[in-house]
Amino acid sequence: MKSHRATLTFETPTRMAFVNITREVEREVARSGIREGLCLVNAMHITASVFINDDEPGLHEDYARWLEWLAPYDPSPERYHHNRTGEDNGDAHHKRQIMGREVVVAVTDGQLDFGPWEQIFYGEFDGRRPKRVLVKIIGA
Repeated sequence: MKSHRATLTFETPTRMAFVNITREVEREVARSGIREGLCLVNAMHITASVFINDDEPGLHEDYARWLEWLAPYDPSPERYHHNRTGEDNGDAHHKRQIMGREVVVAVTDGQLDFGPWEQIFYGEFDGRRPKRVLVKIIGA
């Protein structure tokens, strides 16, 4: 069995953003030389997410509005006890929990084995600084 590890770095100019990272992950699958296996993609920060869905702008806007409704940004320590530590990102931790930490995609014949419309996204909930995403591919 072989393995390949890479990190991708993202810095979004806004607090919340969704970035399609499918091409970057596909590039790492090609670099790995692995033909059959699994590809793990995970956010290495507790205020960011990796998820799979459709690359449709209306859906992404729906996600942003829904997440803000569920866990609105509020830097005060009254809403989020986490903000009592001096940080202002309690909402971002909740948003990450909802959207998830990672995805695993099968690699078949050297390609990500997606269903229709599936794409991999990096979800940022406390942006404006560099954050990493791990890509780990194992197989033969």
